[in-house]
Amino acid sequence: QKSVEDEIESILQERIMVLDGGMGTMIQQRALSEEDFRGHEFKDHSRPLKGNNDLLSITQPDIICDIHKEYLLSGADIIETNTFSSTRVAQADYGLEHLAYRLNRVSAQVARKAADDVTAQTGIRRYVAGAMGPTNRTLSVSPSVERPDYRNITFDELVEAYKEQAKGLLDGGVDILLVETIFDTANAKAALFALQMLFEEYAPRPIFVSGTIVDKSGRTLSGQTGEAFVISVSHNEPLCIGLNCALGAVEMRPFIETIGKCTTAYIICYPNAGLPNTFGGYDETPEVTAKHIKIQNSLYFALDGLVNIVGGCCGTTPAHIKEIAQAVKFCKPRVPPSPSQGYMLLSGLEPFRIGPYTNFVNIGERCNVAGSRKFAKLIMAGNYEEALSVAKLQVEMGAQILDINMDDGMLDGPAAMTRFCNLISSEPDIAKVPLCIDSSNFSVIEAGLKCCQGKCIVNSISLKEGEEDFLKKARRIKLYGAAVVVMAFDEIGQATETENKIAICSRAYHLLVEKVHFNPNDIIFDPNILTIGTGMEEHNLYAINFINATKTIKETLPGARISGGLSNLSFSFRGMDAIREAMHGVFLYHAIKYGMDMGIVNAGNLPVYDDIHKELLQLCENLIWNKDPDATEKLLQYAQNHAQGGKKVVQTDEWRKSSVEERLEYALIKGIERYVTADTEEARLNQEKYPRPLNVIEGPLMNGMKIVGDLFGAGKMFLPQVIKSARVMKKAVSHLIPYMEKEREERRAQRGGTEEEARH
Repeated sequence: QKSVEDEIESILQERIMVLDGGMGTMIQQRALSEEDFRGHEFKDHSRPLKGNNDLLSITQPDIICDIHKEYLLSGADIIETNTFSSTRVAQADYGLEHLAYRLNRVSAQVARKAADDVTAQTGIRRYVAGAMGPTNRTLSVSPSVERPDYRNITFDELVEAYKEQAKGLLDGGVDILLVETIFDTANAKAALFALQMLFEEYAPRPIFVSGTIVDKSGRTLSGQTGEAFVISVSHNEPLCIGLNCALGAVEMRPFIETIGKCTTAYIICYPNAGLPNTFGGYDETPEVTAKHIKIQNSLYFALDGLVNIVGGCCGTTPAHIKEIAQAVKFCKPRVPPSPSQGYMLLSGLEPFRIGPYTNFVNIGERCNVAGSRKFAKLIMAGNYEEALSVAKLQVEMGAQILDINMDDGMLDGPAAMTRFCNLISSEPDIAKVPLCIDSSNFSVIEAGLKCCQGKCIVNSISLKEGEEDFLKKARRIKLYGAAVVVMAFDEIGQATETENKIAICSRAYHLLVEKVHFNPNDIIFDPNILTIGTGMEEHNLYAINFINATKTIKETLPGARISGGLSNLSFSFRGMDAIREAMHGVFLYHAIKYGMDMGIVNAGNLPVYDDIHKELLQLCENLIWNKDPDATEKLLQYAQNHAQGGKKVVQTDEWRKSSVEERLEYALIKGIERYVTADTEEARLNQEKYPRPLNVIEGPLMNGMKIVGDLFGAGKMFLPQVIKSARVMKKAVSHLIPYMEKEREERRAQRGGTEEEARH
């Protein structure tokens, strides 16, 4: 016998299915009184109940059943239960939280009866979707302006509330579970977490997930883009993903198109009847709504194969659904794209795709109480707001992922992690990147995961405590929808030899993929970057072992990525920043060629490979590749003879004596903003060489950026340096723009203003 999911999927492959319209809209039309809402059972309830639409499933079941039937007879294949606010969280406003389970079960039974009656009447199978609304609380936004880290609900409380709701819906006989009107993806992740836990005792049902883009910015209320939202919820493999509410069909179309391009799920779309009028009502007629869903701005919506299920939200009625059903009757459904192979997908407020051609990914390391004295001092003093500036600087310097570590014996780890992650949510400039929740304590990791609406990385788990512990943690991480770093560590200890690193990573990979069904693209191995240059012979091969293990892991474990903590490598040279940074630059240059994808680094403090002093470069090469038994001694000797004992040399202005072209190129490659405006102006004034301001851009500025591009492509320069170069370029171009505008105006005047010249 076919499962409900198989049954619905086979219909979706043949035609566009139709969802019902607004339940609240239809209830409002009936102008029910306080007494109608109360019924007999709640006539003495202490609080007003008018407006609690979900309660009508108990007090006025015939009205709700009739509304369901009106939609079904108008062409709806799927009806939603009257349970948008039936969690104990939302019902607390009415003092009815104790009714949550019953509300859901009764509402599901009412909808089930309506669907079964119309199925029998028409001979066409109808389905019931259990509606799970967002609640009136949010995990990602503080209700207090003064306390951005404060939340009035926890992830665990939401999970329990959604679990209770879903239990009632399943016991009442729903076919589908619909997590809808998602304005905060963290809330939706709590709902999906609850459903996966319930599916251990109930037969799984198809899951539909529908977000809400609040305006033309294309973001949810909590700030995520449509694509970031899709990445954040896709671990649950919903049958359908889409959008509802807030916008009409016209406004929703571009966002539905975007979401459709980045998911292999089917697409559901149920817009409002246009945008609300001044009084909060909806004026869009059924004919207009149907027309917009079918065709919009000469671009096809349903006809262009963008959707699989369509319906209506606020302001829509059975008349709207009838028109929509007619409009899409002969439209071909969207064909979901094939899964894109080889991509690791992460998200903060924005998506982050790591693919076969992505350059080295910088994971910012400074938000670590064990690794940054400044950060630790701020956190220990309770100065979390200022500690955010460390995170912000890391992102500005080019960190594409942010590592957060609160492991210190003097800290309450889970509380510190929760507070800092909540504060990050209030800072879009930081929250745009994915987080890497880093701890040796799994309760701290879970505390971080419970605060994040995006798709994070967990750093880390290992086989240190055996397979049972490893699998238990991996299953938990999968429930949260995170990627995972696995350390090359087993029951015997930390892997130091190449073969051992490969064997442990291979064993962990097969456990994750075969027993936990973990997506291979969500697995990151850390084969242990260990300290070299210690003076102990057995440590001399540690860098080579990491590089060789990386090569084999990438060749034999499809989808897996490689990461590592770079600062461990040079720990023997503490206090000698010039030596340490040179070692890091040389090591990365080679490790990346062998397959290292990402690393925990101090974004902005990586040298350009070609800039490393030639003698120092050779010494680092010898140490990393173990070519000279005296490499450590020679490096220490170098540190004593150069650069103030290995500390970084203060940049001199010797380069200022070069030609203006060489100075501009140098400034771009080194990311030095200080003189660029003056140098750009000097070049512009040389009218003989650069008759037009544009010639300065096309000449020395583009020459400098070409060198930057070549160095980046060769792995000798990293994203943080490229960002610095881009800032210098932007400053130079900004200086030239007014002169280019002036030139344009003069040229137009010469032509008598008749011709419009292309800008710049």
